[in-house]
Amino acid sequence: MAERSKYVTPEQQLYAEMLEKGMYVGLLLLLLTFLLYATGIVDPYIPLDKIAEYWHQSSTDYLHKAGIPDGWGWVGFLGYGDFLNFIPIAILAAVTIFSYLTIIPILLRQNDKVYATLAGIEVLILILAASGLLKGGH
Repeated sequence: MAERSKYVTPEQQLYAEMLEKGMYVGLLLLLLTFLLYATGIVDPYIPLDKIAEYWHQSSTDYLHKAGIPDGWGWVGFLGYGDFLNFIPIAILAAVTIFSYLTIIPILLRQNDKVYATLAGIEVLILILAASGLLKGGH
């Protein structure tokens, strides 16, 4: 554990450590999945020689013409190299959620119900936002 400042609380330190570890794991996986894609070890859904055909399209048109579902539909395409890198992106996006979840028990042990409640609400909001249930216009 890194040296603590007298101005940093234990939950702040733990939160920062979780963010750091999650960031490194996500970046390492991002590098690994990109290498799998770039080297051709895992075949892409869109062949590299066809990518330029999609560049001029809007994201909606691209998804429709390529036959890719929106939202969490990418999960069904994880066998392809160009979708494999979505896993570390999702991990990086979820690091904040995991970090909040790790500090809630500390806050409860300190009887800091207000911050524990706020952290819990933040987790719920982030999960709801990531779920795709709140789809809106672009």
